[in-house]
Amino acid sequence: MKKNLSIIILAAGAGTRMKSTTPKVLHTISGKPMLYYSILESLKLSDDITVVIYHQAQRVQSSMEQFFQKELETGQLKFVVQDHENYPGTGGAVMNITPTHEKTLVLNADMPLIQASELEKFDIDATIVMSVLELDSADGYGRVVVENGNVVKIVEQKDANEQELAITTANAGIYQFDTQFLLEHLPKLNNNNAQKEYYITDLVEMAINQGLSLKPLAVSVENFKGVNSKVELSQAEVIHQNRIKEAFLKQGVIMRLPDTIYIEYGVQIEGESILENGVTLLGNSKLINAHIKTNSVVEDSVVEDSDVGPMGRVRPGSVLKDTHIGNFVETKKAKLTGVKAGHLSYLGDCEIDEGTNIGCGTITCNYDGMNKHQTIIGKNVFVGSDTQLVAPVTIEDDVIIAAGSTITKNISKGSLAITRAPLKVIKDYFYKFFNK
Repeated sequence: MKKNLSIIILAAGAGTRMKSTTPKVLHTISGKPMLYYSILESLKLSDDITVVIYHQAQRVQSSMEQFFQKELETGQLKFVVQDHENYPGTGGAVMNITPTHEKTLVLNADMPLIQASELEKFDIDATIVMSVLELDSADGYGRVVVENGNVVKIVEQKDANEQELAITTANAGIYQFDTQFLLEHLPKLNNNNAQKEYYITDLVEMAINQGLSLKPLAVSVENFKGVNSKVELSQAEVIHQNRIKEAFLKQGVIMRLPDTIYIEYGVQIEGESILENGVTLLGNSKLINAHIKTNSVVEDSVVEDSDVGPMGRVRPGSVLKDTHIGNFVETKKAKLTGVKAGHLSYLGDCEIDEGTNIGCGTITCNYDGMNKHQTIIGKNVFVGSDTQLVAPVTIEDDVIIAAGSTITKNISKGSLAITRAPLKVIKDYFYKFFNK
């Protein structure tokens, strides 16, 4: 962590182009809000981070508190509500903030692909370091005029002349300031413009006019990609997903058709796990030498030395060890050790021990309409097809449950449990019913 760097993250905008009631910075990429990634990467570089919020401020702050409670308590991270009525605009957002370190980096919260390794490159000796994009065409961007390695002018596209429009160096919108310069010049900003806003870019013009050192830093479009619409959100998520999957591939995970696989940030994979096409891994799931088959979903669960699917669903709170979960089997808060459940079963709020076989169509009836209840199944139990286990219920070791049974009482070790209505056969009823 750099001790000479403060960071300000601008997260106050409404994001109207997202066409959503959700604040722009809370739209998710790989399972986490965009703002989460800006804060996460900033914490790798600084112990003085301020997030400026305004639009749905309390909602934005509450969302981040669930991820960064420790940093908020220690003062590494702070939230400030922008005085938008009196000081609108990017310059207004930075006003009334007092950074504690020698340099101050100003980021935009709608750039979720930024990485700390890229931000470290701003560590250049200059009054202002501003990020620029070297593009084939800078259409739509503000232009940056660079001479002899220094920024000598910035101009918005609408104000650019023909010569300036031909410039392909564009303003990427992230700045590092000498903190003393920033504090001295913020009060000098004015809103004498068409939008009646205070612009942070005016600080660049002040530094140019004073002959101070302004250095451009060329950055990649991928890392500094802004997200202002749901189209751009989807594009950024593709890039982020590719980063996640590439990292796992490099550490030895096998993936079939990686482009069809979705892995949220926070998932852990260890050993030589296999992910087939269409797999979805969510939340804080952890796989250890696991084989997740086609179109299966694992969410906030642990799968160790086990296989799931195809088309299996492992819901939150499940722990599978040395277990086979087949097609159309669903688990929820299920602790399964050495279990086989081949197909078409629901195993919720249960513990099942090694050597047990769960027949097709088995259901742990865990919900009575008001509360959830546990099903406990011991070792070497054979559960026949189409069995309903009405919780709370305990099945001890070495039990056979006959197919089609509904179990409402505890079953002792070594027993056979069977509940079936007597078979009734009415001869020739078919002919009578259809009058044939």
